[in-house]
Amino acid sequence: MVNIWELDFYSRPILDEKQKKLWELLICQSPIGINDTINSLYRYSEFTDNQKVNSIWLRNAIEKAIAQAPEPPEKIRFFRRQMNNMIIKACGELAIPTALSRRTYLLNQWLKQRMEEVYPTYPSYQSGTNPSGQYISSAPQPLPDALIGEKWTFVSLEAGVFTEMSEWDIDFGEAFPLSMMNLGPNSPIPGLIIYSSRAQPLAAWMSGLELAFLQFNPASPARLLLNTGGNDCWILANLNNPSTIAEAQRFSEAKSKAKEVHFLAVQSNPESESFAGFWLLQEINI
Repeated sequence: MVNIWELDFYSRPILDEKQKKLWELLICQSPIGINDTINSLYRYSEFTDNQKVNSIWLRNAIEKAIAQAPEPPEKIRFFRRQMNNMIIKACGELAIPTALSRRTYLLNQWLKQRMEEVYPTYPSYQSGTNPSGQYISSAPQPLPDALIGEKWTFVSLEAGVFTEMSEWDIDFGEAFPLSMMNLGPNSPIPGLIIYSSRAQPLAAWMSGLELAFLQFNPASPARLLLNTGGNDCWILANLNNPSTIAEAQRFSEAKSKAKEVHFLAVQSNPESESFAGFWLLQEINI
């Protein structure tokens, strides 16, 4: 199974002796399976002062994290666009691929927990908000013609069903434990299934995009959007009739009730018992 890390390197609301903000590196292993045990996933943290904030310090710190880890990462995800150049340079010198991604679910939870429970315990803590990733949505782009699905449908599955996901026939995909989101087994999880005669190429293309979340945009023209990477956005479908728009609205409401957790699946046809692609997703406010 692939080993992916999530990384954040940024200032924290704690002052050093020179009244400058401390910086902190946080690294955690991405949960990529429905049955992953969150507490067993690798984590690493290290503070530094602002005078040492550069790619050299970051590279050395990542090397220390790797030396302590059970195994090195095959890829590192990060969400903070402001740190793009430094992170890419440090990881590049270590020959580790990087991805600007909004699939930093565990890191987001960990950072929130530290903002609420850890940083305030420091004597030099300065209250403030969690620094934003400063996402600016790009204009939605149409899918490549060869990858447009012939049909799609909204569906819903109870959270408990996903405990068997590891046994499903899936070619491309990624998941996370729903217990991580505090969703009970009876919680309805909404999703979208795309049917395509080119299901394999469509799923393969999606697998390389760092899938983030599905989004219903009711503005005229109403659309169903797929957000990927740092701020990329794709038009999955233009919604032209009231009944379809109502379905999309119900999907959006169900997503909200499920703590923004939802799924995207790709199949060749409705009768298929296998998936060319299946991804659990969550829209998070980074």
